[in-house]
Formats: sequence, C-alpha cells, structure tokens
Amino acid sequence: MIDGHSLCAQLDALARISSQPDGLTRLVMSAEHRKANDLVASWMRAAGMQVHEDAIGNIIGRYEGLQPDAPALIVGSHLDSVRNAGRFDGPLGVVAAITGVASLQQAGERLPHALEVIGFCDEEGTRFGATMLGSRAVAGTFDSATLALRDDEGISLAEAMWGFGLEPAAIGKAKRLSPEVLGYLELHIEQGPVLESLGLPCAAVTAINGATRLAVTLTGTAGHAGTVPMAGRHDALCAAATCVLAVEETAKAVGLVATVGRLEVHDAAINVIPGDVHFTIDLRAARDEARLAALAALDAHMRAVCSARGVGIAITKLHELAATPCAPQIIAAIDQACSKLGLASHHLASGAGHDGMAMAELCPIGMIFLRCKGGISHHPDESITAADAGLGASLLLEVMRAPGLTGFKATSHNL
Repeated sequence: MIDGHSLCAQLDALARISSQPDGLTRLVMSAEHRKANDLVASWMRAAGMQVHEDAIGNIIGRYEGLQPDAPALIVGSHLDSVRNAGRFDGPLGVVAAITGVASLQQAGERLPHALEVIGFCDEEGTRFGATMLGSRAVAGTFDSATLALRDDEGISLAEAMWGFGLEPAAIGKAKRLSPEVLGYLELHIEQGPVLESLGLPCAAVTAINGATRLAVTLTGTAGHAGTVPMAGRHDALCAAATCVLAVEETAKAVGLVATVGRLEVHDAAINVIPGDVHFTIDLRAARDEARLAALAALDAHMRAVCSARGVGIAITKLHELAATPCAPQIIAAIDQACSKLGLASHHLASGAGHDGMAMAELCPIGMIFLRCKGGISHHPDESITAADAGLGASLLLEVMRAPGLTGFKATSHNL
C-alpha cells in the first residue's frame, strides 16, 4: 500500500502555493500556476519521468513502457482551483499518479504501455469562465474564441498566455492523436456524501452527469404595494417562487438534481410589487434522455404558471454538456483492482463536471471516487484521511498496471 501520509504532505506543500495567504486560490496562467507546475515537475522527475510543459500550460510527465513510444495511459487531474478552495479537488489525482509511477520506478517495473501523468492547467474555469481549457487542448477541441475571454482585471486569456511564456497560436500543438492514447484515468474526491454514508472508501464512476444551465427572466407589472388589489396583480416574484419550487419538485419526481442558485429582484423595494425577476437553473442527470425530458416538462410548467399570472417569461440556455459514460472496460478494471486489494466495489455517477468530459472526445475514460469528510468540497474544510489517500493511490496504481489494459481501445470511446 502507498503511504498516505507522504502523499498528504505533498498535497499540503502544493496547497501552500496560493494567491491568498489564508486559503487556497490558484488560477490558470498566474504566478501560482507557474510555481505549482515547477513543484509538480520536480516530483515527476524524481519519479523517473521525462517532463515537459505543453502549449496550453499543462505539466506532463512520461514514464516509458517496455517498448519506446508505446501508447500511453494518461492519468491525472487539474492543478487550478476555485477561490478559497480545498486542497484535494484536482491535486489528489495528480500527486497520487506521480506516487504510483514512483512505486514502479523503485521496483524497476516497466509496463507494456507508457504512463503519462498530466496536471491540467485549468478545469474549474475560475479566471476566464471557460472550463477544461487544458483537457480540451489535449483532446483537440479547444475553441480559439476562448482566447478573447477576459478576467476580472480585463486581461484576455491570450494576453495571460503570453505572460506565462506561451504562444496562443501554438495551442494546437497540445493536441494528442487517438492512436497515441489508450485511455484516461483519474482519481478524485467524491465531492459528495454518498461514500461516507455507506461506509465505503471508494467507487468506480459510471458516468459524468450531463448538465444544463438556464437563465430565466420573468416580467410582470411593478406597482404600489398598498394600492394595487391582490386580484389585479402581475407579481413576477410570486410567479418565480412557484417556478423555483417546480424545479425542486421536478428533480425529486424523476430522480435527478436541480438547483436554483441565484434569484434577483430588479429595482427591489419593500413597498413595490416586483415587476422584473431573474433566476438561474442548474439541472444534471447521468442520462441525457432524463435530463432533456425534465427540462421539457419544467419549461412547459413554468410557462403555464406565468401565463396564468399574466407574467412574461424568457429562458436563455447558458451552458449544456452531454452526459459522459465511463468505459465499461475501465470500470471493470477498477472493480478487479478493488477485489485484489480486498475492497468492496461500488458504482456511482458523478454529479460534478471533470476533465474526463473533454478527454472522452479523445479516448475511453474512467474515474475512481474517494470519500471525503462530510461530502464537503470547493471549501477549505475539504478533507480526506491519510489512510484513504494511500488506499486511493494504491487502487489507482493497480488500475494503471492492470493486465489487458491495451484492450481498453477495443470498444469505441464514443459510448
């Protein structure tokens, strides 16, 4: 078993690279990104890997297989963070993969395939709003329009890349070709409470949920709170309240998750009937058919509510990603590795987005979830035990060296 205490000490060292002194914030193309890449690169070299930084700023270490230039299993996660983040979301998967390679090197072991550990430059999208920049570049799906996006200080992604020592026009060089890659594997904290509630340390991820985000604007008639009779009102907030509850009821009825994360009353005043209300909807499901059916039902319900109240409604789609199934072969390899280590195998879908969603355009993907305390994530209280860290890294290593790994490509990655 891999030593979880040493792994956690490395994660602590990485967490100290932050733009805020009292927490963890590490944004793409920042001074902290540079320091994190340099530290991770030093660990990769110590583990026996050849290291380079690609055209988008991902840090990559390669451990050759028995034959030079053999196809590689890519293993890793992201090194960026949200603001005031936890230290395990992302870096756990990178450091655990490096630790696994170090174990192979110490044992003098080479595999039939190569291993490439990638610390992706940006999964969260915190600085520029666009997510999975690093993995999209590797998969060959990077949208060049993203280069024009600007951060809160007005700096464009292209300008930030120049400042980081990268050439925006060369991003295409980060693209990998499918024959070079066997698959993508990631160890990640669950970011939810299920494993802890079941008393299980880990699970194989079956799919990364598809997601739709909507912006909804309701337009009623503002009026004096004391002079307009109740029967004659077109109250946009009352209509919104009914719609918000419909979001919750729809999700519960069909077994998916949906959230109204923002609700704003324009020109709000204590003595004015709300005439203009805005809210958001985030709806996710492991099956696209279920997500799309729920969206259609919710759309019809909200429009009926607004029609009955004499309130206008406009719905704008902000974001949509299809569900991403994990490859059955990799799920089976995780189950077999669990059995070898004496662990119960369990399957979970991921409600959060991950780099695997982008990497699935290139190759088969798989994920291992590790339990985290209270299911807390994207927060300084994010926590795992050293024992679980070691167990998760050991499980990851078993899958990295799994017999029959080259068969991952036998089934199309477009599942």
